[in-house]
Amino acid sequence: MSQKINVGRFFEDFTLNEVIQHATPRTITAGDCSLYIALYGSRQPLFCSEPFAQSLGYKTTPVDDLLAFHIAFGKTVPDISVNAVANLGYADVRFMQPVFVGDTLSTSSQVIGLRQNSSGKNGVVYVRSTAVNQRGESVLSWVRWVMVHKSDLNRVAPMTSVPTLPSFVLAENLSIPAYFSAKKFDAKITGGQYFWEDYQVGERINHAAGMTINPAEHSLATRLYQNNARLHFDDYLMRASSFGQRLVYGGVVISTCRALSYEGLENALSILSINAGTHANPSFAGDTIYNATEVIDAWTLPNCTDIGALRLRMLGIKNMSPENIAEIKTETGYHANVVLDLDYTVAMPKRNIGRGK
Repeated sequence: MSQKINVGRFFEDFTLNEVIQHATPRTITAGDCSLYIALYGSRQPLFCSEPFAQSLGYKTTPVDDLLAFHIAFGKTVPDISVNAVANLGYADVRFMQPVFVGDTLSTSSQVIGLRQNSSGKNGVVYVRSTAVNQRGESVLSWVRWVMVHKSDLNRVAPMTSVPTLPSFVLAENLSIPAYFSAKKFDAKITGGQYFWEDYQVGERINHAAGMTINPAEHSLATRLYQNNARLHFDDYLMRASSFGQRLVYGGVVISTCRALSYEGLENALSILSINAGTHANPSFAGDTIYNATEVIDAWTLPNCTDIGALRLRMLGIKNMSPENIAEIKTETGYHANVVLDLDYTVAMPKRNIGRGK
């Protein structure tokens, strides 16, 4: 029988500190951006209004931060998580510079940690991935950890090595384009009346809208990112799993929550970092996703007088309104309806500082 088929890596195939160059670089098109809006209904004007983007100093509309992230992330799946049990979390995600239509993204990953689970049937792989554009400039970097099946249960487990990760990306390490300026920011374009100064640490916003994940849409979204993980597509395979059905790719939930958070965060212009993230419970086709936001912190940014940074907690909740959940997490774990707990930082204009000059 031919052995030409690449079935992907299993846990025992990873080696600490190895670097993997992922295949199939991806040139991002205007079609990708339009399809992304069609899938999530995203309304951030920075990513869909060229005159608005140009008023902030951009040459044209950049690619949505999360679309760029998902495409870069998708490059890693055939080598890292095609045999995954589940993607477990993210940390230290840095959006280093904007991506534009016509840019080509390539991704590489370094294995920075390995830990076999006590069952001996799978283990957790930690990788740090970096995406570069066609000029070799780094545009994104992130750490994620994923639980991966073992193929040979008799293989000796590698020595456990779990990396120490920062709890958040420091303000001085956040990247703002040198040309960016919010002095001509027009809130009528976003429809938002609240600025950086108006958000208080500890404040919680229960966003009103919900969005149901349809089978075709979550499959199409995951294919858009060329993410070929079997647990998102192979219904026959997943019927025999403990879930009994396909899982929705966690990036679909992140993008859904970002779109749902627009009311209340209309002036959040771009994502500067994802500090940490956990897919607390699985999501499936037919689930309706709701979103709540908690304000963790507000920072001034070095050499920036017209914008500030808000560190936020994005809470994705399925099949239950956010106001009906008092405790997101207890000593025993997450509430069963919480599917996402994401700590991220956004850029937001300050009120009336130099605006219109």
